[in-house]
Amino acid sequence: MKTTLTCAAALLAATAICSTASAKTFVYCSEGSPEGFDPGLYTAGTTFDAAAHTVYNRLLEFKPGTTETVPGLAESWEISDDGLQYTFHLRPGVKFQTTDFFTPTRDLNADDVIFSFERQWQKDHPWHQYVAGANWEYFNGMGFPTLIESIEKVDDMTVRFTLKRPEAPFLANVAMPFASIMSKEYADKLEADGNMQMLNQQPLGTGPFEFVAYQTDAVIRYRAHEDYWNGKQKIDDLVFAITPDASVRYQKLQAGECHLMPYPNAADVESMKADPNLKVMEQEGLNVAYLGYNTQQEPFDDPKVRKALNMAINKEAIVEAVFQGQATPAKNPIPPTMWSYNDDIEDDPYDPEQAKKMLEEAGVTNLSMKVWAMPVSRPYMLNARRAAELIQADFAKVGVNVEIVSYEWAEYLERSKAVDRDGAVILGWTGDNGDPDNFLHTLLGCDAVGGNNRAQWCNEEFEDLVNRAKQTTDQEERTQLYRQAQEVFKREAPWATLVHSVSVVPMRKEVEGFVQSPLGDFAFEGVDLVE
Repeated sequence: MKTTLTCAAALLAATAICSTASAKTFVYCSEGSPEGFDPGLYTAGTTFDAAAHTVYNRLLEFKPGTTETVPGLAESWEISDDGLQYTFHLRPGVKFQTTDFFTPTRDLNADDVIFSFERQWQKDHPWHQYVAGANWEYFNGMGFPTLIESIEKVDDMTVRFTLKRPEAPFLANVAMPFASIMSKEYADKLEADGNMQMLNQQPLGTGPFEFVAYQTDAVIRYRAHEDYWNGKQKIDDLVFAITPDASVRYQKLQAGECHLMPYPNAADVESMKADPNLKVMEQEGLNVAYLGYNTQQEPFDDPKVRKALNMAINKEAIVEAVFQGQATPAKNPIPPTMWSYNDDIEDDPYDPEQAKKMLEEAGVTNLSMKVWAMPVSRPYMLNARRAAELIQADFAKVGVNVEIVSYEWAEYLERSKAVDRDGAVILGWTGDNGDPDNFLHTLLGCDAVGGNNRAQWCNEEFEDLVNRAKQTTDQEERTQLYRQAQEVFKREAPWATLVHSVSVVPMRKEVEGFVQSPLGDFAFEGVDLVE
């Protein structure tokens, strides 16, 4: 272990920024703990930040600050004329990380790519269930099991994917965190040693930072990957200081105990902007927050009931109380900054009297229900508990009694997927690839029921529209199909769409090179500290 870890190690006891002439330590006050360190198993941005954007790479990457795909571990690729074959040519000389727990003997090759996808795809693969209950939520939710015909090794540095149907967003999809490329050599060693679960605890990849240690719910430590294919990082050590409370994150930022923080309290943003030691980035977020009903449970299986409840929610009050105006009420499941957004759709009006009448007409009286409130801040929902309290008060006005429940973040995500879940869940989404499919199919498609589709909603008309949109490369045709899908969504109301928020990222003034992502992730490749 290098001496440069001395400062980072101190964070196990107390977070402190320190640097010397020979080493730089960057501290990120993260908002929560990762569910694990295998990006394929999860869907939460917190986990992707801690694993996918530090330890791993993908075949393609998103150009920083954009949704444009650029070469990653694949330096080039070809697509067949019929759109069914994608041939990727791997970058030569890519080194895996050398850590205290594994020393690789070879560079990246086709075997690693095939392993990374087949373990998610093939149910009889020895790594398919290496974690109890693994359901490869993203891979399945995006329809990959029925999309892929074959994955073949053309040669050591070439991999060919053959699809069963054209898939317009395929290149963007393989640039997403769930498609991170693992080391098959490392996996083989873990399997031989009977320690397969360590793949999710001690990650090893080709990315800019290598994993050092994790103290649960406290600190994650990384160091720069010396042989990173895209160049060694300017910071020597990266520390995630896990700090769930936004007020505490701000205090640490002010005190110089961290360099950058996510998801500030909206009420603190103006004072952050006035602080000469800080700088603040902001942009319209590619996100949506929603209240997802369980459409398979009575009375929420009735669209009239869902519509009535939607009309009982005062979204403007949520915008003001939770976001201090730094958000807009949402009427569609995709944000207005995304192509194909249907602005012609009229939102359900806030009308408690009409809502109460509609519930009575649907035969619903004395309804008691649960509203689930997330325990962490996310870009789309800074304070779910406060939002739930406002919804609770709104629903009380129409005769609906609400109990607010919550769980630890990983448990919240797991429990909320259950098809028999009670109540409605506050969640949201920040787009992972800039394509409408990443909202409409990933969150509302039939493939995602029991996973990302927290509404447990499968509508044939909607499904047909989004599947047709995926299978054409004609942007105008895709736009029309997605606009129609939004109309179906609005009519059926599986969610109460709540808000689209502004993304705000405060940091110390000495931070350079950080690029705010429209995809809502926090990646520290290229970041530097300059006095």
